[in-house]
Parts: sequence; structure tokens; C-alpha cells
Amino acid sequence: MDLFDKLKQVRISKRARRGAVLGLCLCAAAGLGTHLLLGGGAPVGCTQEDLADTRAVMAVQASVSGSTDAQSGAAADKVVYLTFDDGPSATTESVLDTLKAEGVPATFFVMAADNNEEYLPLLERTVQEGHLIALHTCSHDYKSIYKSPDAYWDDLQKLREKLLPYVPADQEIKWLRFPGGSTNTVSRRYGGKGLMPQLKTEVEQRGWQWVDWNVCAEDAVGGHPSADTIYRNVVRETGEQPHCVVLMHDSATTHTTAEALPDIIRWYADNGYTFLTVAEALPLG
Repeated sequence: MDLFDKLKQVRISKRARRGAVLGLCLCAAAGLGTHLLLGGGAPVGCTQEDLADTRAVMAVQASVSGSTDAQSGAAADKVVYLTFDDGPSATTESVLDTLKAEGVPATFFVMAADNNEEYLPLLERTVQEGHLIALHTCSHDYKSIYKSPDAYWDDLQKLREKLLPYVPADQEIKWLRFPGGSTNTVSRRYGGKGLMPQLKTEVEQRGWQWVDWNVCAEDAVGGHPSADTIYRNVVRETGEQPHCVVLMHDSATTHTTAEALPDIIRWYADNGYTFLTVAEALPLG
């Protein structure tokens, strides 16, 4: 079995080559030994030991960068998918204001923990302005959600129920992002090594899509990075990649992400990128 076969975990989509990187987990924060934080509480994101070896993922990512459009045979378009985790929060409104002003769509992987619930009504505006609502889990509590497959799906169902008043009933929410990413190792502490492969299989069996990232803004690391630092992180990690899934956060403590967002959007626009939601890359059905 060659390297590519061993890395089938990245799930390069057959239906949307432009969205191939959506199955990658490539977070620079892992290599720096940093961790992502949620709100004002304890760390709930990826620490270095929580993520898979990014060197192997880079090898596959390099092959994706050279992909071509299946119909035209020409070089693939430059596409960016702006994604936000851990909201909604007080930060979300500023993010939405910028997206509206710049006329670009985004995907929000939302939660409904205690510090999120009062902001859930913002999801109505999010949907009305053309953005995609996706799932991140209700609690983001590793110990709870990664105890077993049933525990994970129970938590996700709680989230779906809490979103019902704010998301149109005819809008199926079947895109999700695993806390820590699809190749995280933190889940092994609670559910064993086989948990993530099983969850990914079950997601696909349900006809859903899971989404990772290949550009990490590192906006939720300790120390609360400035807007300029977040901007430079995104530009650095984008490099020459033509397809970018950008991981950012709209949690209560990442207000500098909202400050950096106008410059991030303009940089991608100036460099010829088209903005899409992940649903446009990974359609269901």
C-alpha cells in the first residue's frame, strides 16, 4: 500500500475536486505546540499531542494543489472557504458585519454550550445573509463527546434540537467539524484508537460530510494574538495553495479575528480567490 492509499482518511471528494482539501487536517498550531481555546474556559481545542502527524498530510496536500478541473483540464480555480468555529458569541455580529460589507459567504461550525445560547438568535441573521450553518457539537467537551459513538451522536442531536428555532426546517444541517479535527488523538483518551475511524464511517453512512482545514489562523491560541498576527498567520499558511479551508473562530475571546477579517478577505480577493461555503464544494445527495 502506497502513501496515498494509507492516507485515505483525508477523503478527497470525488464530486468536487475544488473541495478536496476539506478532508485535510493541517493546523500549524500543532507544530508550534500551542493549543486552541474556547471562550474564557479551559482549553478545548488541539494541543500538539491531539493532532495527527502533519508531515504525512502535507504530502497529500501537495498533490491536491496540482489538481485540475475535471471538465476543462485547465488549472483548478483558486477557491477559499472561510470557516468559523465555536460561535455564536459577541464576536459573531462583527464577523457578520464584515462578511456583509465585503459580500462574501462563510461557513459557521456552531455550538450551543452555556456561553453560546444567548447568541443563538444571531443564527437567523447568519442564514438570511447567505452563510452556511454547520455542526461542531453542543458542548465541545472532549471527555463527554468522545466517550463513545453514542455519546458523540447524542451531543450532536442536542445541538440540532437547539438550532431548530433559528434555522429553517427545510435547511438540512449535515456538515460537521469534529472538535480537534478528524485526525485528532485526544479522542483516544476517552473512546480508544478506533473511535475516530468509526465516527467518520458513521458520518459517511448517514450521507453527511465532515470538514477539516488546511489553513489555521491560530487565533484561539494562548496569549490572544493581535489582528495583525492573525492576518500574517493566514497569509503564511495559505502560501501557494489554490484551495484553502481557513480555520478561524468567532468565540467570545477571539474579537481580534473580527478585526483581522477585512484584511484577510481583501488579501484573498486581491490574489484571485473565489469565496464559497463548504456546501458548494461538498454537496449532499
